[in-house]
Amino acid sequence: MKNRKLKFVDLFSGVGGIRLGLEEVLRRHSIDFECVFSCEIHPKAQETYELNYGEKPYSDIRTLEKLPSHDVLLAGFPCQAFSYAGKQMGFADTRGTLFFEIERLLGAAKKKPKYLLLENVRGFTTHDKGRTFKTVIERLENLGYKVKPLLLNSSNFNVPQNRVRIYLVCKMKEEPVVSIKSDVGHSDSHKFKKSKSQIDIFEKLSDDLMTVKDVVESNVDKKYFCSEVFTKQLRDALDGEPFEKLHGVRLIDYRGGNSIHSWDLGLKGHCSKEERDFMDALISNRRKKHFGEEKDGKRLNLEQIKTFWDRPNPEKVIASLMKKGYLSEEGGTYNPVAGNMSFEVFKFLDPDSISITVVSSDANKLGIVSNGIPRRITPRECARLQGFPDTFKLHPNDSWAYHQLGNSVSVPVISAVFEDVVKHNEDFLKPFR
Repeated sequence: MKNRKLKFVDLFSGVGGIRLGLEEVLRRHSIDFECVFSCEIHPKAQETYELNYGEKPYSDIRTLEKLPSHDVLLAGFPCQAFSYAGKQMGFADTRGTLFFEIERLLGAAKKKPKYLLLENVRGFTTHDKGRTFKTVIERLENLGYKVKPLLLNSSNFNVPQNRVRIYLVCKMKEEPVVSIKSDVGHSDSHKFKKSKSQIDIFEKLSDDLMTVKDVVESNVDKKYFCSEVFTKQLRDALDGEPFEKLHGVRLIDYRGGNSIHSWDLGLKGHCSKEERDFMDALISNRRKKHFGEEKDGKRLNLEQIKTFWDRPNPEKVIASLMKKGYLSEEGGTYNPVAGNMSFEVFKFLDPDSISITVVSSDANKLGIVSNGIPRRITPRECARLQGFPDTFKLHPNDSWAYHQLGNSVSVPVISAVFEDVVKHNEDFLKPFR
């Protein structure tokens, strides 16, 4: 007698990253499976999903009356604003949100799936002082599920990206057993690299840690190269140093540190060395507490500026920078005019470390220096930063590919979670063997 298939549904599926992670594990364990329903409202994401899975997802979950019978439910549900219900009770309600649609469909099911895996952004756990998260857990428990939350960083799963997400492993009537522990990993790529260096010295395991250089394509279309103008601006900002000096550099106007700014690039007009030094000193010092408590820096007057800028004729430097548009003046106080949104690349990744979090709004502006050439990462490299295999088909339009990948999950994390569930919960696969 042939074993029955494991059936699952894929809600808020995006391009199908959670599905891909589950299917990898099921194939590894020789389990027959079937996705009996998928749902994704964005037409362009539907196109990518269909390219890879041969099916077009259902569009609007709010118009769906019921789900087909299934064993596992997957959902990377969006975290929208939660409304309040019952002022006396003081907890966040899920009505009007898309989580409510999961709750509604599960509540209407004659037979609920035994397992759920829900994924969301890290901020979901702290939204509305934690009441949103608490409410979702309570609603899942009211449906009969025991929930194991996992806060995980993709970089701990051999994915070269600093990406922290919350995963809710849910099991009907029983606490799911998982050995994976919540771990948000390193807070940034610099700390990751420092940790990797320590491993080099003491444990000799660094070759097992995937970094950005492991995802770089060898032959890249020139359309991903930085423009000639921007390349020249970068060269000028580096004062003759090789482009490899851009490794790990952020292009941003209101932060110091390992950064290049619009005045270094001369975006609004060439700046002398003294003018660049002045702007660097201003953004570094205006954040100091003795100038005020404003989080993102303060407007400073001339007397305050003179406490850290002791060169002659600061008025002349200020006037020149104002004329070029790098400084603004208001009531005798001065502030940099931020211009980072105009940069072709806002962050050059360090090949020996991990990427910053890939997000949909600016995945297309992540850069890399490869073969001595500064360029943007390609959609395929972006997919690799999320752990998608090269066999996964990307949307043919680059803009949509970047956008979809920034919204997706890191596939190896999903695989690791399911593999752990399989290992410690015998009933997950037993009915299908």
